[in-house]
Amino acid sequence: VQGGSTITQQLAKNLFLTPERTLRRKAQEALLAVWLELRFSKAEILAAYLNRVYMGAGTYGVEAAARTYFGVPVTDVGLEQAAMLAGLLKAPSTYAPTRAPELAAQRAQVVLNAMVEEDYLTEADIERLRGLPPLPRRRPSSSDGGRYFADWVADQLQDYAGYDHGDLTVKTTLDTDLQRAAERIVADYLEREGAAAGVGQAALVALSPTGEVRAMVGGRSYGLSQFNRAVQALRQPGSAFKPIIYLAGLEKGLRPDMRILDAPIEIAGYAPRNFDDTYRGEITAIEALSDSVNSASVRVLDYVGVDETVDLARRLGITAELRPDLTLALGSSEVTVLELTAAYGAFVSNGFAVWPYGIGAVVAEDGETLYKRTGDGAAEMVRPWHVWELNRMLEQVMVTGPGRGARLDRPAAGKTGTSQDYRDAWFVGYTADYVVGVWVGNDDGTPMRGVSGGGLPARIWRDFMLAAHRGLPPRPLPGIESIPVAADEPKAGVGGFFSRLFGN
Repeated sequence: VQGGSTITQQLAKNLFLTPERTLRRKAQEALLAVWLELRFSKAEILAAYLNRVYMGAGTYGVEAAARTYFGVPVTDVGLEQAAMLAGLLKAPSTYAPTRAPELAAQRAQVVLNAMVEEDYLTEADIERLRGLPPLPRRRPSSSDGGRYFADWVADQLQDYAGYDHGDLTVKTTLDTDLQRAAERIVADYLEREGAAAGVGQAALVALSPTGEVRAMVGGRSYGLSQFNRAVQALRQPGSAFKPIIYLAGLEKGLRPDMRILDAPIEIAGYAPRNFDDTYRGEITAIEALSDSVNSASVRVLDYVGVDETVDLARRLGITAELRPDLTLALGSSEVTVLELTAAYGAFVSNGFAVWPYGIGAVVAEDGETLYKRTGDGAAEMVRPWHVWELNRMLEQVMVTGPGRGARLDRPAAGKTGTSQDYRDAWFVGYTADYVVGVWVGNDDGTPMRGVSGGGLPARIWRDFMLAAHRGLPPRPLPGIESIPVAADEPKAGVGGFFSRLFGN
């Protein structure tokens, strides 16, 4: 459980293994180190190590560290800066100059003294350094620069290029403008409202309707935590899962204007309650979904069948384990932000499944294209007319439902989600141009202070969508011809759906 690895062993671990501390992993590390030593020179091994090792502040490799800490390529750093980079390897988060400049300087001095002892420098060289002005402090960027996304992409590269490759050029789907907007908006809301509301973390994923990941925020700060809450964290979606329940109902004959009983229910000992403990008798399916009525959702799931609903979720791309019981109607099964957001993508793509991806092409150092994505690999998983009806139901969430705080100036639809005791809050929604999911909560599951999906997540979603759609003309969603209006606004131009809903 202590150190003791050589540079080659550390490289073997970084390239091929997980950081788990077991005898099996240590044995694998040793064997791989022998293979590396036989195949590569010491200089090549050291270069590979220095290009991949974590250097603090969310940076990997000396090039990224030099640009982050000093604003120059690694080939342009001075002697003291180089010593500071070397000193980071012992404890990169502790000695990062953006976080602890005094400790970083002290650690650099240790490196310089060692260089004198090993005859790489003389005392005169050290004296000349002491006579130079102190290194300028570079203000650390508040942006993570898409590092969560970069890690996600890097983890997939071996599937496209294998292990035995040289330098690669990876062309990704990331939109840097949208990424900066996402990071800024999430950071601003966590800073302004997070502490008071008991919110420690957030995640955001933005997809195109064909699955390209355009922005990804995996947490509050990559420098403090590299755990990607957008793709690694499994969290309860609450009512954000209900569109899948109702879509399964639509496939089995449910219509948006059909009436469902909102009353206390008990099935095989399971007796869920509505969020506000009130019941309204018969309501339409569109009202039941828009208002997240638990009793009605359980009745729909019981009517459709749990197995059929799980099958639909699989068709939409959800691979997480789903509980095979009626609690599924209340979003009890944990999913990732990326999976649930991609599942909503089918609602924009006329029922075609959306498989999220971040790699468009991989090019080798000699210019050979090792991989190039063609097409989106989608297949029709849901009949288009069922998606159209669901869109008409979900746009009401933005008009009269709990998602009113996320309403835009264009056709949009979405769903709020809040898990038990306010441990998770979601808003997942879409326009004709983007599908975006937002989650807020705490890593340890600590309840937030009354934060629901229609609050903080909806506001983050709205602000990001406003930034993402700047300059884009409004476009209709499948099955929705115009921007919906609230009940107390004129209904001209909304179309024939409302006349069916209100019994005309």
